[in-house]
Amino acid sequence: MALRAGRTPRSTFAILSTLIVDGPMCPKELSVKLDMAPRTVSFALKQLLSDKILRRIPNLHDMRRPKYHVNIEQAKALMERYKNTPYVSGISPMAWRKIA
Repeated sequence: MALRAGRTPRSTFAILSTLIVDGPMCPKELSVKLDMAPRTVSFALKQLLSDKILRRIPNLHDMRRPKYHVNIEQAKALMERYKNTPYVSGISPMAWRKIA
């Protein structure tokens, strides 16, 4: 399942941007921070994991809540591909600086 601008929800790009800026987070932290339903966050994380844009890393404090870490090279390629679309143009400049 490849990410495509017309088929990928904006929530996926919002989650990616948040993880780039704030670092690894678990799904519940993302849900609270972005005020999204846990189901929406879970769907977006599955898409990003399947495209190898995220890595799932164990949370040593609570093994039931894994953290998700951004593969910067893959994220940079994705952001470049969709740079001029409404999906990525709304991503904060902080996220762009982190991957530049």
